[in-house]
Amino acid sequence: MFKDIDDRKALLDSKSPLPEYTVKSIREKLLLEWTYNSNAIEGNTLTLLETKVVLEGITIGGKTLREHLEVVNHKEAILYIEDIVRNEEPFTEWQIKNIHRLVLKGINDNYAGNYRDQQIIISGAEHMPPEPFLIKEQMVNFIEWYNTDAKVLHPIERAAMVHIIFVGIYPFIDGNGRTSRLLLNLELMKSGYPPIVIRNDNKLNYYKALDKAHITGKNHDFVKIVKEEVNRTLDLYLKLI
Repeated sequence: MFKDIDDRKALLDSKSPLPEYTVKSIREKLLLEWTYNSNAIEGNTLTLLETKVVLEGITIGGKTLREHLEVVNHKEAILYIEDIVRNEEPFTEWQIKNIHRLVLKGINDNYAGNYRDQQIIISGAEHMPPEPFLIKEQMVNFIEWYNTDAKVLHPIERAAMVHIIFVGIYPFIDGNGRTSRLLLNLELMKSGYPPIVIRNDNKLNYYKALDKAHITGKNHDFVKIVKEEVNRTLDLYLKLI
């Protein structure tokens, strides 16, 4: 299932080190598109160009403070996970809470980095997240799974499963979607893959695949989406080099 991607990644790796400014330009493009799409999926109305302007420190008239903070916070969270990869830090609950704290900083400080204490439903989904008193146990089990069974999975499947399991637990009041996509890319980046962009225009298929994974345990559709986006990002690199 992953041989074609393994071959293309090996080709990209064989070109290392890549030209400095090529890498810089691709990183800036992905950071912008990742931030824009991840926020847009959650209802942020800033356009791609407006997101770029906000990232440059300019305020957009007629847009809410929350929408501005979602852009700035997401960039800071990306910088943080880049540090995690660079420093080869282990995957922990503390790390997940830190990522979430950055996502919700200034938006909902009471819940930033703290597990939810209320039961919620996910709009449009059949899957019902666990009750609050079960979250801690399920997060511990999640980390244990990551450190044991997950190790035998292909990096792309493992990254997809990190996303699926985390969203299934839905440990926070708000910001779970953004955090899950950050965790997905964190896992890909740890394995030497470039980050991917889950596109807003593919939101319906993305949500359907997630709900199918949670309700039926069949993860293929979601893994396929991740694989397709990995190929898209590899295409970007390979075309430029």
